[in-house]
Amino acid sequence: MPARQRPVPSRAASRNSGRSAGPGSSARLPPAPAEVGEFAGRVLDVVDAIPPGMVMSYGDVAEYLGAGGPRQVGRVMALWGGGVPWWRVIRADGSPPPGHERAALARYREEGTPVRAGADGRPARVDMRRARWDGPARHRA
Repeated sequence: MPARQRPVPSRAASRNSGRSAGPGSSARLPPAPAEVGEFAGRVLDVVDAIPPGMVMSYGDVAEYLGAGGPRQVGRVMALWGGGVPWWRVIRADGSPPPGHERAALARYREEGTPVRAGADGRPARVDMRRARWDGPARHRA
């Protein structure tokens, strides 16, 4: 079932007002509402709905939407994801968004996201078996 239909561009663009694509990234001006297309707005809506302590992979988001793929979702997150809980969208192997590992791991601790230890005993990856979320509730008619 497709994501709920509503005017997405202005909401999606306003989420990112004055924010960058994640901690430590170079500052970019937020996109004009016309630049945020329907797909990007739908991606941001799904990411907004992921509960604290849960995650979805880039591919999970694309599969839920029935459009695009992991790379397209990653591109949306890189450009406009600073205003949504970006740390809740990760690689399928449970590794945090590249370049934002420290900030993401801090968020996982805050939210109680299940994490697996690396070889050195320090948290390294999200436990996908326990933390994966299936997506927003699908409304039945």
